[in-house]
Amino acid sequence: MMCNEMLLVLELVMVYACVVLFYRFLGKEGLYCFTVLATIAANIEVLIVVDAFGMEQTLGNILFASTFLVTDILSEMEGKKAANRAVLLGFVSSAVFILISQMWMLFAPNASDWASPAIRTVFSNTPRLMLSSILVYAVVQTFDVFAYHAIWERTTKRFGDSRRFLWLRNNGSTLMSQFFNTFLYTFAAFWGVYETGTLWNIVFSSYVIFIFTSLLDTPAIYLARRLTDPAK
Repeated sequence: MMCNEMLLVLELVMVYACVVLFYRFLGKEGLYCFTVLATIAANIEVLIVVDAFGMEQTLGNILFASTFLVTDILSEMEGKKAANRAVLLGFVSSAVFILISQMWMLFAPNASDWASPAIRTVFSNTPRLMLSSILVYAVVQTFDVFAYHAIWERTTKRFGDSRRFLWLRNNGSTLMSQFFNTFLYTFAAFWGVYETGTLWNIVFSSYVIFIFTSLLDTPAIYLARRLTDPAK
């Protein structure tokens, strides 16, 4: 059996490769589809807690990080409007999925049903956690698109070349956005549940993970740009 660390590395490579391939063969519509898939799957995967790289962590970090890669590729290749559309699709799909999954809880199962107990265990999230998740997603993803284009405009004005410093706008916008994500979600979801010191520990450990997932998506955005438009 593969260890958790190897599985996480494999998942990261697979997910980032899927983002690039979706865009290469399906265009921006493929990234819209991937955003819907990733946001819904991340809401489920985040319920799983594992030990890896010396830290206790929830899954879903890689899928959520991939949505930042999606908006950065769209910003780079398709423009700000396309990136914001992906954010809207991710927000709406998450909200609708949460509503649908909560409706499942209202049905009375048949006597022969075997799946309901497991379904109820997985999807019986508290309204506070769900609301925090979708609101923080909308805020930080919108900020990510804004920051990406602000950095791009600044470097283009300073150096006169819009193609340079892709790594800076990609990493700069994502690292700032991921910090806001970990801070806002942790305090919105768990304020009053844990001590303040514990909340900051959660923010720190989560952000360390996001630093690595953010930096490692840089080759993917360069590859996406090269495969779809070699001139860029």
